Amino acid sequence: MKRIAILTSGGDAPGMNAAIRAVARKAMYEGLEVYGINYGYAGLVAGDIHRLDIADVGDKIQRGGTFLYSARYPEFAQREGQLKGIEQLKKFNIDALVVIGGDGSYHGAMRLTEHGYPTIGLPGTIDNDIPGTDFTIGFDTAINTVLESVDRIRDTATSHTRTFIIEVMGRGAGDIALWAGVAGGADDIIIPEHDFDMAHVAKRLKDGQERGKKHSIIMLAEGVMSGDEFAKKLAEHGDFDARVTVLGHVQRGGTPTARDRVLASKLGAYAVDLLLEGKGGLCVGIKDNKIVANDIIETLENDKHHPDMSLYQLNQEISN
Repeated sequence: MKRIAILTSGGDAPGMNAAIRAVARKAMYEGLEVYGINYGYAGLVAGDIHRLDIADVGDKIQRGGTFLYSARYPEFAQREGQLKGIEQLKKFNIDALVVIGGDGSYHGAMRLTEHGYPTIGLPGTIDNDIPGTDFTIGFDTAINTVLESVDRIRDTATSHTRTFIIEVMGRGAGDIALWAGVAGGADDIIIPEHDFDMAHVAKRLKDGQERGKKHSIIMLAEGVMSGDEFAKKLAEHGDFDARVTVLGHVQRGGTPTARDRVLASKLGAYAVDLLLEGKGGLCVGIKDNKIVANDIIETLENDKHHPDMSLYQLNQEISN
């Protein structure tokens, strides 16, 4: 093992730069050469690969986004694209690859593994929807960003005695809505993993109004429906003077929290340790506060992320 490369792929997440830094500096500490790949799998296939030195990863740990950039590249799902990527890695005499990203990025890493190329996946996504880990890099920052917005919206909601529907990211996973909803004291949380009854939601809001509650907050994961659609359906059950706020891509950016920086640093360094032990085809994560590694093919094929539904029940019990 003499040279390794790093790429980030899919949606950016706060803490990706911290992960790149950890992989690079740990590898350099161990005497390895490190290469960065710009624009994810698209850059890999195009050969947009350059050597990193210690200064290249300096002053990066506190920055959001990814300085290696990212790009969607669906062509990498095809065998031809995968083999072109491996050809480029061999051209630069790179012995192993670390991929930082979400579900699509992991599947790309899995394909490289199936072709026999040593690859390790690091979970970098705000959605927290990657199997094999309790938490992903970027999730903690995202929910704190959402929470800051919820606290601000609550001031306006109270002033005008309104219901606010806050639409957050999460097409297939409700973790952001779930965690930010509990932390923000939401009256109800609507996520893809749990069915809901609009009449029941309306009753909870009315019960609150009858007790003299001056505002209501509903946290809605985008994967269920849009905020506007939800507001229209809610209006069929009463006049709640509802307003919709779509937080959108603001959830992706910003300075990573201490928790995300530490998680990224631990996972990045551990990935290098595994490669030095001659291990590839793995994905790393954190389980029960311990850093772990699992077979990436087995994890993606047989495991599935499940949100902490005890939080959902907790919110039902204490929010109203």
